[in-house]
Amino acid sequence: MSLFNEKIKNIPLNEVLVLIIILFIIQFIFNSLNIVHINSIWIYLFIIFYFFYKLRDNFTCFKEDFADIFRIGILKHILLIVLLNIFLSYGLLYLSNYLLAVCPEINNLFNLQIFSGNANNSLILIGGFIATVFVSPVCEELIFRGVLINKLKVIVPTTFAILISSLLFASLHPYGSIMSAFVFAICMAIFYIKTENILVPIFAHFLNNLFAEVIVILDKGNILFTNDFIMIVISILAIISGIVLTVALIGELNKIK
Repeated sequence: MSLFNEKIKNIPLNEVLVLIIILFIIQFIFNSLNIVHINSIWIYLFIIFYFFYKLRDNFTCFKEDFADIFRIGILKHILLIVLLNIFLSYGLLYLSNYLLAVCPEINNLFNLQIFSGNANNSLILIGGFIATVFVSPVCEELIFRGVLINKLKVIVPTTFAILISSLLFASLHPYGSIMSAFVFAICMAIFYIKTENILVPIFAHFLNNLFAEVIVILDKGNILFTNDFIMIVISILAIISGIVLTVALIGELNKIK
C-alpha cells in the first residue's frame, strides 16, 4: 500500500462532510437569490481541490499507483466489470421505463424522470462531457471509497462498510439508475479494498462513464430504446450480466473480512 493511500485514509470524514454541506448551502443561497448560478460541477471541482491540497505531499507514489492500474490482471477485471455494468444498467433502465408505463402513479408520486437514451444538446456539450467522465469519477471515488469506507471500517465490518457506502452512493442517482449504481458502487468498493489503490476505482469509474456517454452520443436515433430486437438482446445480456455480477460479488464479499 502506498503513502498516497495511507494519507487518504487519514482525511477526516467530518471535515469532508462540513465542506460539502457548506458548499451546497452556498449553492442554494446564490441560486435562490439569483446572484449567480452555481452548477454542482463547481462543487465537485472545489472538493477535488480540497483533496489535492490534503494529498499534496504524497504525489511521489502517484506514478506507482497509476502504473498498477495497467497490470494485466487488474485491467482485465476493470474492463469486464465495466462491460457487465453497462449491460446491467441498460436492462434496469428498460425495466424502470416499463414500470412507469404500467404504473404511472409512480411518476405522479415522485415526479420522476427516466433517462431515454436520446442525446440532447446538454449531453454533448464539452463541459457536461468533462464533468461526467472526468470530474465526477474522481470526486465520488475519493469521497465514497477513499474516505467513507475507511471510516466506516473502523466501526462496522468491512462488508457492511461496503454496503452502507454503496447505498449512500446509489441514493444520489435518479430513479432507474439506483440499482445499477448500487451494484457498480459495490464493484468499485471491492476494487479499492483488494488493491488499496484509489486510482483503480477512479479509472474504472472513468471508463464506465466514458462508455455510457459515448453510447448516448452515438445513439442519436434512440435505437437502444425503440428497436425491439436490440432491446431484447440487451435485456438478455443484462440478465446474464446481473447473474454473473451477483455470483461474483457474493463470492468476493464472503472473502472480505
